[in-house]
Amino acid sequence: MASLFRTHFRLACTSIKENRTRSFLTCLGIAIGIASIILILSLTGSISNLIDKEVSDVGSDLIVVRPSTTKDSVTTIIEELTSSNSFEKSNLALSDVDSIAEIEDVKAVAPIAVAHGTISNEDNVVASAVILGTTPDFVTIEPIALRYGSFLTDKNKDNTVVIGHMLSLLLFNTSSPVGRTLKFHDKTFMVIGVIEEMTDTINFDNVDFNNALIMDAKLLEDLMGSLQVQQINVKAANTDSLSTVSETITTTLTSSKMGDTNFTVVYGDDITHPASAMLNIISGMLAIVAGISLVVGGIGVMNIMLVSVAERTHEIGIRKAVGASFGNILSQFMFEALILSIMGGFLGIILGYILAFLVSIITPFTPYISWQILVTTLCTTIVVGIIFGIYPALKAANKNPIESLKHYR
Repeated sequence: MASLFRTHFRLACTSIKENRTRSFLTCLGIAIGIASIILILSLTGSISNLIDKEVSDVGSDLIVVRPSTTKDSVTTIIEELTSSNSFEKSNLALSDVDSIAEIEDVKAVAPIAVAHGTISNEDNVVASAVILGTTPDFVTIEPIALRYGSFLTDKNKDNTVVIGHMLSLLLFNTSSPVGRTLKFHDKTFMVIGVIEEMTDTINFDNVDFNNALIMDAKLLEDLMGSLQVQQINVKAANTDSLSTVSETITTTLTSSKMGDTNFTVVYGDDITHPASAMLNIISGMLAIVAGISLVVGGIGVMNIMLVSVAERTHEIGIRKAVGASFGNILSQFMFEALILSIMGGFLGIILGYILAFLVSIITPFTPYISWQILVTTLCTTIVVGIIFGIYPALKAANKNPIESLKHYR
């Protein structure tokens, strides 16, 4: 049996070498589909790792309260991606922050209330800037580093703000504007701190801190008239009390909202669930496109194998005449289809990671490499080779030996 496989392998390699250009173009069709899958899995894996790392940096004592919905996750996430304000229907409020702060074993509480508005100073104007309303506890919970100055405190929160690195450059043309003033909603604020530039712009808070202005949440609510709370971050006193504190938060908010349970309280790995769900939807859509490309490549393999069968009809007749069985002919051409597909798979893996590294040059996403991705792609190429190689192999194996011997190229 091993000798037969070696023979089939040698014959397949000989056939491929005799038609190098045709074989290369066939492999390229498979490679493009595999490269697309590699690129998608690499980037989504990188983004997922960034979010997981941020959550681990925050600590294992973090609890997050978010608005929830009765709709399915796909519908919800698509609405959030297409809505100008994805938190218009949030039932969380700043009063909930005060309620949570009174719970035993809660060390710190900080809301994430996002709004948009125009910021200006004597020289520049930034329209539709990201305004983040929170509390002084925010810096205790989040791994936010300040490049200059200090964060909000209970004593100065009524007339001071902290801004992101990029917003500082846009508004003041400098990265160190501490002590300078800006206007928001006709009220003057002093900049007391600048956030260190963040290379990882994706986070579980869904806020671009590089371009954000951070101010007291209650003051922001007064200026805006109303404010929707995107999320409430809670730091527990210790990791042992996470479950108890989480249950108490649920009970407290349900009671204060007159039985309304349209919110979720999560901790641990569940914190990243919304981002993971969004990544799954996006990667799924991209995978469909990559799958179409892979099907096209598979059709290319089938086409070339049909051409090969037609060209080698006389050879098939000779082999059958000297005793080759149906299985022998079938396995010979299946081997050739599999080799073409696997070669395309290896080429696709190399091409995919080259593209991933090129993308990493202009984005913060480091290519994600794992044995699961490699095994998945290689198994995919084998399946493609089998599916699209079986028909030409069957056609070759079913040929009449007498009629085949009459055929000449």
